[in-house]
Amino acid sequence: MRTFLFAAAILGAVASSSRAANPVVVMDTSMGKIKIELFEDKAPITVKNFLSYVDDKFYDNTIFHRVIKGFMNQAGGFGTDKQEKKTKANIKNEWQNGLSNVRGTLAMARTREPDTASAQFFINAADNKRLDQPSPQTGFAGYCVFGKVIEGMDVADKINNAATRDEGGAFTNAPVEQIVIKSIRRADAK
Repeated sequence: MRTFLFAAAILGAVASSSRAANPVVVMDTSMGKIKIELFEDKAPITVKNFLSYVDDKFYDNTIFHRVIKGFMNQAGGFGTDKQEKKTKANIKNEWQNGLSNVRGTLAMARTREPDTASAQFFINAADNKRLDQPSPQTGFAGYCVFGKVIEGMDVADKINNAATRDEGGAFTNAPVEQIVIKSIRRADAK
């Protein structure tokens, strides 16, 4: 009986640890694939929101509309027609989660108001720790990191090195040739 209870406890612990693993998504872009781990344990509201857009296929055929060399690649708000996509309600900014805007991390884009993130996100192309700090320019709050590139940082770097131009409005630093997110899917999706 004692052996059975011990084995059941071990199986329960293994099942629990496998359930606790952070979700992973694959972003298929016109420049290649990027695999991203989402830190559900550190930013549960943000990850739930992002995955709801992923599951709705919202990001299919959206573009990287703002790319600043040596800084970041921003996407998630505009279709290939350059029209802004309708989003869900804004979410709470989980910026005080212990994660930092370092190279390869994924963070939520927003206005200067702290709780205005919805669907847009950016991939940090460099260590941007200043985005962790509250300041007048950031609405006295940092930017919420909620994921990290685990494969395909070379693709993110290719995107970051694309030629850009100022088309005005949301398209300052817009890639000259559109860089399209074909899809974002959960890595475990069939």
